[in-house]
Amino acid sequence: PIGEYKPDPGSSSAIASRVADMLGVSRASAGEMLKRLEADGLVERGEQKEAILTETGIERAERVVRKHRLIERMLTDFMGYTAAEAHVHADELGDTFSDDMVQRIEEKLGFPDRCPHGWPVDPAFEQRENKELAPLADVGLGTPAEIVRLAEHDGDLLHWFYEEGFVPGAKVELREAQPAAAQFKISLAGTERAIGEKAAAGLYVKLV
Repeated sequence: PIGEYKPDPGSSSAIASRVADMLGVSRASAGEMLKRLEADGLVERGEQKEAILTETGIERAERVVRKHRLIERMLTDFMGYTAAEAHVHADELGDTFSDDMVQRIEEKLGFPDRCPHGWPVDPAFEQRENKELAPLADVGLGTPAEIVRLAEHDGDLLHWFYEEGFVPGAKVELREAQPAAAQFKISLAGTERAIGEKAAAGLYVKLV
């Protein structure tokens, strides 16, 4: 799966444990991946041994992310896949499309701004927009908000979002927060719902 930046990250670095959690692999496997990336000049170690993308690594990552999001749009717009299905298949198809093919796909799609899950196709715009967004779990009680992006790294959670109506553009409001119990009550389309902390943290919203 494609790694993603949280809208308001506390750090620009990535450590093996976080990578392992996002990819669903062991910490040892994530550590080996990071070592290979470092050997290829895509990652370097910071003062605290954190892994930081090099300039070349950032360029490679942005190209991969952009390709992934355009393939998702091709699968939903042209081939009739659901947004959740498109994410899975885009992971599988990424290496089969050349940069020229991706450019033609983008033209045929009419130069879309976002993938089906709300993430900008342009990584530079994504970083600028991050300042305007926050996880629903961090929004104040009673504050109206609109879902802009859905967390992608957990396929099961992504499917659940769509099944339950948590989609980009939906209006939500945090009604009650119980962080100790990892439970939140929210209003979605006028109906009060109970959701877990992982779901609340995976809905990136803007205040309205």
